Amino acid sequence: MRTHLITGAGSGIGTVVAERLAERGDQLWLLARDAGRAKELAARFPGAKTLVGDLAEPERLSWAFGHQTLPDRLDSLLHIAGVVELGTVGELTPKVWNQQLAANLVAPAELTRLLLPQLRVAQGHVLFVNSGAGLRANAQWGAYAASKHGLKALADALRWEESGNGVRVTSVYPGRTATPMQEKVHRQEGKDYDPGRWITPESVATTILTALDLPPGAEITDLSVRPQG
Repeated sequence: MRTHLITGAGSGIGTVVAERLAERGDQLWLLARDAGRAKELAARFPGAKTLVGDLAEPERLSWAFGHQTLPDRLDSLLHIAGVVELGTVGELTPKVWNQQLAANLVAPAELTRLLLPQLRVAQGHVLFVNSGAGLRANAQWGAYAASKHGLKALADALRWEESGNGVRVTSVYPGRTATPMQEKVHRQEGKDYDPGRWITPESVATTILTALDLPPGAEITDLSVRPQG
């Protein structure tokens, strides 16, 4: 039985990954932004453990974890949570920039820092669900893309730094995926939302598990997933 800590297990890709790992009998630790959300996740995933920490406030994660029991070892840390707010560079305020940078970049960096000892013990795996926006930036995606480009840099640096400790690091770059976040993006773009046009969360989850299940001695570093056609 392997142990995994997952962010974003409450919806979309994170939910499917958590379900898949639970079905095969692995131990789940699920990060929740507050106690109410932790209770919801615990009810949704019987047997899972929860940690409370708000990714919107990465500077408080250390304090929050200091008042909770952490796992002794981690086979994987799965960064799946994220936020998005579209807008042109000419209109986005520092508040909106900071919100996306905090949740999408600084919080994953801090969460990784705090849990590296447990990952080193298990020679575990850090997996970042990035985005196609982490490889290119389109109009109105500046702040989100900046956070995801930064996330790629974080993963690349971490891979070099932790290779001697046996920790593997993977970045997955999904294209548009049929999730609640994608529905929000379509509203911001003023477009009709047709989930059938996009990748399913199940397809991305399968990609994630493929990277996690690779035998020791090799790692998938970067993996892009796109809608077919």
